[in-house]
Amino acid sequence: MRLLDDIVAATPQIRAIRRDIHAHPELRYEEHRTSELVARTLAGWNIDVHRGLGGTGVVGVIKGKGGGKGAGDGSGRMIGLRADMDALPIDEVNTFAHRSTHPGRMHACGHDGHTAMLLAAAQQLAHKPDFSGTVVLIFQPAEEGGAGARRMIEDGLFERFPCDAVFAIHNWPGLEVGQMGIADGPAMASTSEFEIRVEGRGAHAAMPNLGVDPIFVAVQIVQGLQGLITRVKRPIDSAVLSVTMMHAGDTTNVIPDTATIAGTVRTFDEGVTTLVEEGMRRVAQSTAQAHQATAQVVFERNYPPTVNHAREALFAALVADEVLGPERVVRGIDPTMGGEDFAFMLQQRPGAYLFLGNGTSAGDHRGAGHGAGPCTLHNASYDFNDALLPIGASYWVRLAERFLAPA
Repeated sequence: MRLLDDIVAATPQIRAIRRDIHAHPELRYEEHRTSELVARTLAGWNIDVHRGLGGTGVVGVIKGKGGGKGAGDGSGRMIGLRADMDALPIDEVNTFAHRSTHPGRMHACGHDGHTAMLLAAAQQLAHKPDFSGTVVLIFQPAEEGGAGARRMIEDGLFERFPCDAVFAIHNWPGLEVGQMGIADGPAMASTSEFEIRVEGRGAHAAMPNLGVDPIFVAVQIVQGLQGLITRVKRPIDSAVLSVTMMHAGDTTNVIPDTATIAGTVRTFDEGVTTLVEEGMRRVAQSTAQAHQATAQVVFERNYPPTVNHAREALFAALVADEVLGPERVVRGIDPTMGGEDFAFMLQQRPGAYLFLGNGTSAGDHRGAGHGAGPCTLHNASYDFNDALLPIGASYWVRLAERFLAPA
């Protein structure tokens, strides 16, 4: 690997920032301390700071001084580099020194590391702005279910900072440290939630013929929904439909009036999402009608699929070849059915979403005091691997320098 010496030398400082953020996790749209830390750190490096986008979002702007068009004045090309800042509502079971100091809140997805990596890159880019154009450092709130990316866009992110392309990195347990995975096309799935409320007619459990059993109807609906995946959707189109909740009744000898089904749908294509949604309504309502009940379907689309743009994904891979070595770059990595609101940015600007190896799920990098669980995302025993800090930061710097190379 070809890491930058200055970034490697600054790793202890950046590691301390990362662990400080880990110890003080903040949930979506509550990242006040984190955004203040980010803004103060950027300002200390004489980086132009803009606050308040998306509520608690922070944007740093670094103008290049290299030769070529736009040198020194910020004109010319503009690249956006994004890191998310929010934590999750999870009780951390780790006991090491930088564990969460707030019960019920934890950096269990590595956003503390993403923020620290981008800060490390910012320090280097500000110290040596040997590029033509502008680097936009996007520190985003509320990735975990709050659609902070969309909120920043609605607040004028790309009107104020018209990036030619945007990129994001997420740590990825299961990939070796120093590996980078780049998907060709879809990288992460859309996320949708549904709730189906079945209305029947209650009765004594010993006399079901006098009522309309909503539980029986709900079970038939659940079975029918799986047919949408196996018999309605094209086999070559990916989709997951998972029923994750069923609620009905509160005693053993009464058939209730209602039953509720809820769950999630994940796809890589909005057309497939529409197919599933329309089929879900049809199956639920017709099944209920067949049994003299009714069904109401609420279907909410949260995040669209995260789809990499071909040219930018190729560019990102070529830079990874240079920094990490071609043998460590996994081209065409399998996409995941997890969701990511960087999708909203990729709908507005070309770019790519990249996976950086966090090491094995066993978490061999974790020191004494880690929990007994695996080092996987959204797990109470997770911890970001600090070995990634100089790797991710060096990659960010080279990506920006290559994208903004003087013409």
